[in-house]
Amino acid sequence: MKLKHVAPLLALSMAIGTAYAADTITVTIGSASPLSGPQASFGQDNANGVKMAIKDLNAQNIVIGGKKVEWKVDAQDDQADPKQATTVAQKFVDEKVNGVVGHLNSGCTFPASRIYNNAGIPNITPSSTDPKISQQGFKTFFRIIANDSALGAGLANYAKNTLKAKTVAVIDDRTAYGQGVADVFAKTAQKDGMKLVDREYTNDKATDFSAILTKIKASQPDIIFYGGMYPQAGPLVRQMRQLGIKATLMGGDGICAPELGKLAGEAVAGVTCAEGGSPLSQMPGGEAWKRRYDAEFGASAFQLYSPYSYDGTMVLAHAMMKAKSVDPKKYLPFIQNIDYNGVTKKDIHFTKTGELVDATITISTFDKDGKKSVVAVQ
Repeated sequence: MKLKHVAPLLALSMAIGTAYAADTITVTIGSASPLSGPQASFGQDNANGVKMAIKDLNAQNIVIGGKKVEWKVDAQDDQADPKQATTVAQKFVDEKVNGVVGHLNSGCTFPASRIYNNAGIPNITPSSTDPKISQQGFKTFFRIIANDSALGAGLANYAKNTLKAKTVAVIDDRTAYGQGVADVFAKTAQKDGMKLVDREYTNDKATDFSAILTKIKASQPDIIFYGGMYPQAGPLVRQMRQLGIKATLMGGDGICAPELGKLAGEAVAGVTCAEGGSPLSQMPGGEAWKRRYDAEFGASAFQLYSPYSYDGTMVLAHAMMKAKSVDPKKYLPFIQNIDYNGVTKKDIHFTKTGELVDATITISTFDKDGKKSVVAVQ
């Protein structure tokens, strides 16, 4: 007798499952950053921000176009390498992701942004600061953080007006990011009346800076500016102190990571850096969001950009909601004037070239224990 009921129940179960599938759509957000190698802590932090946003979106049971949305993240490792970044970007295109939050590095975002633009997929970077990316004129590109023009100029002005510096030496790692922020700093420093006594170059894999620093030491600069990332800035400042160089090391957001203190030891004392955006304590939802982040991933996982990757993901999602479509080509026009109130900033919206409107920067200084303290917000 029981067997007679099996077929009808199975048919009913299949019908319910089919109806659920028809009433549900999957939206995939690609996250691209270095998840391996020296910059992995930065990259994983970026991915964590996207993952938090996806979790929050799924908890809201959002319906778009009459269908419930299941949100997913596809986190890929671009290894901070431009060639790998283009491979990741093409993978996202082939998989037809609905949007991309990334890449971490300007040198990766620059070539990848062309691939996204050609495919019509919106791309929000939470961390790439090279102004040249937006100058390509791609309609799919957006930056949710201040660019190098703001960071480099802000640091130069701080060196002149607060640190009373008169001479500067500049080093960059020849990446799109490092060279870009260093060029802006050097140009602004000279415009402000400071003397550029030396300009040196290295690469983003270097660990021995003794030859460059020995040459710079003879010029006795008040400031050494480094355009590059924290894995190189750590040994750089250690070697500065070993050679008896007393100059203040300055740099952009690439060296503003907590990891710098671990790499540099007590030599980190006095290092001054700038990052796009406001301090967590001054972000509209910063402190509450950070408590949730720490509970989810652990306090040591937080680096710098995860609030921005979180907001970047939310901007894409809210543009889809406004457009009533998850089709990239249909929701793309809604991003520029999204006016989203995020964790990092209220009324988030963008210029025609994809730059964040009313971007701010935060300048901080490290103490000998590696603790970073805010000294200025511009």
